[in-house]
Amino acid sequence: MKHYDIAFVGMGSIGKRHLRNLCQLLTSQGDSYTIDLYRSSLDRLLPSDISEEVANQYLCSEAITKAYDVVFVTNPTAVHKQTIDQFKGHTKAFFIEKPVFDKVIEQPEQYDDVISYVACPLRYNPVLQYVKEEIDVRQVVSVRAMSSSYLPDWRPGQDYRQTYSAHKDLGGGVDIDLIHEWDYLTWLFGMPTQCYGIAGKFSDLEIDSHDTALYVAKNEHVTFELHLDYFGRKTQRTLDIFTVEDTIQCDIVSGVVSYLKEGKTLRFNSERNDFQMAEIKHFFDIVEERVENDSNVAHGVNVLKLTKTYTE
Repeated sequence: MKHYDIAFVGMGSIGKRHLRNLCQLLTSQGDSYTIDLYRSSLDRLLPSDISEEVANQYLCSEAITKAYDVVFVTNPTAVHKQTIDQFKGHTKAFFIEKPVFDKVIEQPEQYDDVISYVACPLRYNPVLQYVKEEIDVRQVVSVRAMSSSYLPDWRPGQDYRQTYSAHKDLGGGVDIDLIHEWDYLTWLFGMPTQCYGIAGKFSDLEIDSHDTALYVAKNEHVTFELHLDYFGRKTQRTLDIFTVEDTIQCDIVSGVVSYLKEGKTLRFNSERNDFQMAEIKHFFDIVEERVENDSNVAHGVNVLKLTKTYTE
C-alpha cells in the first residue's frame, strides 16, 4: 500500500474524468491518496462526488508551498507551460492533458528531469491496440484517418461557444484539439518526414478557432492523409490502412476492424472510459518505474509541430 499526494490544476470535463478514474484505480490497488485542486476561480461548485475527494482548493495564482507525487495538468492548453513551470520544483511527475502546449517550444528536453507524461488515450483503444500488435507495418503502403464530430455536442450542458475549443487564444481548434490522430498515427507508422496542410474556419459555428484541418504527409515507408473537423453531425473516427495484400477499415468509435478483401470482421469493446482508465494505470506504471515513459514532452512537441504544418 502506498500513499500519493496529488494535485489537479483545472477541473473541466476531462479533469473530472481523470480524477474519478484515478480514485477508482488507486482504491482498487489498496493505495491511499490526498487530492488538492488548483483553480482559476473558487466560485464554481463541484459535483458532490468530486468535492468529497478533494482535500483542499487553492487559486492557481497562489504560491505553491506543498510537495506532490503527481500533478495533473488539465487546465486550458494555453496555460500548460506556465502551469508546468510553476509546479516543476514541487512534484515528482506530471500527467499533462493533450496537447502538451499550444505553441512549439525550443529545448523540450528541459522537462526531462521530472517524469512528464503527455496524454495519448487513443493508443489504448482496443482497435488501435490490435493494429499495433497484429498488423505488419512493413506491409503498409498508405493510411487515411478521419476525426469528424459536432463541437456543440461535445460537452452536454455547456455552451460550446464558451469552451476553450472555440477560442484559438485558449489553445482551441481542431488542429491541436484533435492531436490524438497525429499521436496515434506516428505511434503506429512512424514520424512523417514531410507534411503539408490547410486549416481554417469554414462552417457556421460561432467560434474563432479552426474548425477544419486537412493534411497529407509521408515518410520513407508510408503516405498519410488526415481529415479533422468540428462540424460533422455524425461522429466518425476512422483509420483506413492500405497494405500490400488488403484494405483494412478501422472504426475506432464502433470498435470494428474490417478486412475488405478477405471479408473478415473483428469487433472490440469500444467503451471510452475503459481505455482512459488503462492510460491512468499505464501512467502510474511509469511513475513507479515499472515501464518507460513512451509519451514524453519531446515527443509531444514533435507531434505538435505536425499540427502546425498548414497554411490558412
